Amino acid sequence: MNDAAIVVTIGVGTYLLRLSFIGIVGDRTMPDWAMVPLRFVAPAVLAALVAPAVLLRNGSVDLSPVTNPRALAALVALLIAWKTKNVAAVIVAGMSVVWFLQALL
Repeated sequence: MNDAAIVVTIGVGTYLLRLSFIGIVGDRTMPDWAMVPLRFVAPAVLAALVAPAVLLRNGSVDLSPVTNPRALAALVALLIAWKTKNVAAVIVAGMSVVWFLQALL
């Protein structure tokens, strides 16, 4: 089997798996015991994607603001998010700190 056929097969399989779940449970209301943990899926996935990009440098954890400006920028972005609850302000503050620190270093 060539690479394209493998990719298409996996894509069709994934689509059918998701479609079957929506078809089975899509028209029913989920019980509370299932909804409560599902509320935390999006933040957990976001944290799993962002944490390695922010904290890892050359394969090891680096929390120093001198060698890893992304860690300090993430901390500033977290504080801005906590205080303002404004996504645009978080993005502007975080990116500004990263760019400023990278320009200094």
